[in-house]
Amino acid sequence: MYDHNQSELPRSFIELFMAPGATKPRETRAAIAARYDLCEDMAQMLTEHASAKLLELGVTEQDVLERMHLGLLQDTTAITAPEAQWIVCRLAELLDWPMGNWLKPG
Repeated sequence: MYDHNQSELPRSFIELFMAPGATKPRETRAAIAARYDLCEDMAQMLTEHASAKLLELGVTEQDVLERMHLGLLQDTTAITAPEAQWIVCRLAELLDWPMGNWLKPG
């Protein structure tokens, strides 16, 4: 049955759940959608904090993104390392900040 309320999941997020060379994710759409909602919410919530840190610390946007990434990696039981990288990439997009090469996929 097709659910008309399903939102489109970004391919970049779905790929977090695919083995190299695989054509299908290893998780269900529902599981991936739940993780996406968590990660998108996290990126949205971090925008204000990241902007404040940029002004407060007087560092570059890249420095703030790196610090956010390190913070997300502190508890990998909540957010996986690939999810942390996706969140920071999404955060850079939301803030219209340049994405460092260390963040770019592949």
